[in-house]
Amino acid sequence: MKFGIDIGHNCPPDTGANGIKSEDRLTTEVGNKVIDKLKSLGHTVIPCKPNSARTVSQSLGSRCNIANSNRVDVFVSIHFNAFNGKANGAEIFAMSDAGRKIAQPVLNEIIKLGFFNRGVKNGSHLFVLRRTNMPGILVECCFIDSAKDMQIYDGEAMANAIVAGLTGKVAANPVSPKPINPPPNVPANPVPNAPVNTIIGEEENKDKSILRLQQTLNRLKITDRNNKPLVEDNSMGPATSSATEKFQRIVGVLATGIAGNTTWGAINQILAKRVIQGTHASGVIIRYLQFRVGADPDGIYGPKTEAAIKRFQQQNGLVADGIVGAMSWQKLIG
Repeated sequence: MKFGIDIGHNCPPDTGANGIKSEDRLTTEVGNKVIDKLKSLGHTVIPCKPNSARTVSQSLGSRCNIANSNRVDVFVSIHFNAFNGKANGAEIFAMSDAGRKIAQPVLNEIIKLGFFNRGVKNGSHLFVLRRTNMPGILVECCFIDSAKDMQIYDGEAMANAIVAGLTGKVAANPVSPKPINPPPNVPANPVPNAPVNTIIGEEENKDKSILRLQQTLNRLKITDRNNKPLVEDNSMGPATSSATEKFQRIVGVLATGIAGNTTWGAINQILAKRVIQGTHASGVIIRYLQFRVGADPDGIYGPKTEAAIKRFQQQNGLVADGIVGAMSWQKLIG
């Protein structure tokens, strides 16, 4: 398939919004990753962002002209929202029925990352959707002025979600840098190299997919149904299935005992070890933290969760401030 990928703004005077982060920087980050991942899956990609323009209208028109002249099959414009610091979540705009059919699976994948679902909306007012000749969508990934969204945001995960929604597949990272001080018996950079296909059956034992799952669950302190650590034998037996199901229940995803895209997406969020502070955090990461510190698993950073985190920090010789930063994550998962 031939995709036209429009990295929003980044063409003065057509510049993006600013908040906690810069829209221009984030659209570039996500857009370039989406382009690379689509190419690695064998698709043709036409970058639609112009190099220069004298006006915003010219910038928008050039994007449409590039898509139309190259006769792309699907046009995707990548953006980030900004409003009042309180609005949050992801939404996608489309004009036609064909566009809405493309938009919905992309939005579904983004929502799995923990963002509020703002829905697929009518994009008939948007220049780049009105002036392109093919089905198109405009993705508002999340809000750059929302502390909640910026806690969840990860460029790699966002790009994977968009590509998965467009193609049903997720490409491996083109580059896999090693993390600082990787824990023993865990392969370097388990996040990008995590398997994205369903892990089940003997065929998967030919590679290290199940071994990586076992190593990662052990790192996260997820035990089997008998509360024992997993034997790292690269075999998807009852113990590994039960530990996988336990993890799924902890973080609030469908508990199947099979590690597919959604489960690895949840694992990736945790292994990213983002700083968690106050009531701006919710979702998968908070549910995991609540499991580890003995708080009620409601997925919301409330007073009881804060108190439990402070107790954990105090017990481990850390500053008991309720902020889950580098030192707290080191104690939790290495």
